[in-house]
Amino acid sequence: MRSSLLITLAGLASSAFGWERICRVKPLGGGLDDGPNINRAFKDCSDTAAIILDGFYSVNTLLVAEGLSNVDIVLSGYLQYTPNIAYWSPNSLYLTYQNATTFWFLSGDYIHLYGGGTIDGNGQVWWDTFNISQNAGTAGGSSTTFARPVPLTVGNASNVLVEDITELHSPFWNNFVYQSTNVTYRNINISSVSYSSAPAVNSDGWDIYRSSFVTIEDSTVNNDDDCVSFKPNSTNINVLNMWCNGSHGISVGSLGQYAVETDIVANVYVRNVTMRYAQNGARIKVFPGSPDPNSTAGGGSGYVKNITFQDFTVFEVDNPVLIDQCYDSTQDFCNQYPSNLTISDVHYINVTGTSSGAEGSVVVDLDCSAECQDITATGTHLSAPNGTATYICENVATVSELDFNCTSSSTS
Repeated sequence: MRSSLLITLAGLASSAFGWERICRVKPLGGGLDDGPNINRAFKDCSDTAAIILDGFYSVNTLLVAEGLSNVDIVLSGYLQYTPNIAYWSPNSLYLTYQNATTFWFLSGDYIHLYGGGTIDGNGQVWWDTFNISQNAGTAGGSSTTFARPVPLTVGNASNVLVEDITELHSPFWNNFVYQSTNVTYRNINISSVSYSSAPAVNSDGWDIYRSSFVTIEDSTVNNDDDCVSFKPNSTNINVLNMWCNGSHGISVGSLGQYAVETDIVANVYVRNVTMRYAQNGARIKVFPGSPDPNSTAGGGSGYVKNITFQDFTVFEVDNPVLIDQCYDSTQDFCNQYPSNLTISDVHYINVTGTSSGAEGSVVVDLDCSAECQDITATGTHLSAPNGTATYICENVATVSELDFNCTSSSTS
């Protein structure tokens, strides 16, 4: 329906920004699907152009923006996906890792998404349905029978800046950085909070996968899962000036989930994080080994290297500092099949605050199934609500470089 899409050729306004074309998508209103017209704008204004989304948009069509080059997407309005599980399960875009799917796949080179607007995933119906069905698909992700789409995926892209956007009620992860490089998020405000007894499961703020040179800064996340998660083959990542509430931490991993895969996370710098009422603070999570060559619950190989958590403040956090190489498994299984990933060159600088007491007096738990090398800590000031703080270290080669006294889990 081309009449609902206004296309303006270059003029005074466009020349100031270097745009050759401007596409403004006029909302249809009345609950009608604006998705096809938004997709038309992605095609008609795909090069040296601006796309203006300044109204209220109801979207019941997969958004695919591929091959964009030098495009500004000015989202000053409100974009809301329909809570239509029957449509989105077969029609959201299927991605390979953990069976994730997405509502919107944004791809190309030199893309700027901004404008102060809102992306609303309408997630409550997904949370409520999942709470009853527990249909998570294979290996803890989404599924093709019950997809929980990511509201915004930056995929197969480079030189992307996303800033000044609010994201609400994601059915699954809020943001997925997928096979991309040079991607920056700035001033993003995320809230995925359930209004029923069903938790907002898997509502990660960001998941980064097979991507490099990614920066996330000056943002807030109020959710029920990882604030930021560095999935396999995330390298050269900066996370700066973050406020996270109710989350599962700033997490390296999970890694080693698939037996045939080699997972690498390296060169990650996390600084100036406030973590409140969370399950974890600074976390590294790795699956154990597995004898099954087709395992989707451990057995992968790889390494974690050069990770820094600095100026990290926790308040009422269950595990302020955690290395877990027995993720999502039993201790007996992990003892029999230790993780195949190595962890080294991890640095904790000025980690301060309070634990919740959920783990008793334990405030640091460095549990390595294979020996972790070059783990350091300086400026640690953590307290537990009851008793003297306890620091557990298992198979850590460099306990002399930690500024606290380690206790073995067998004696704690």
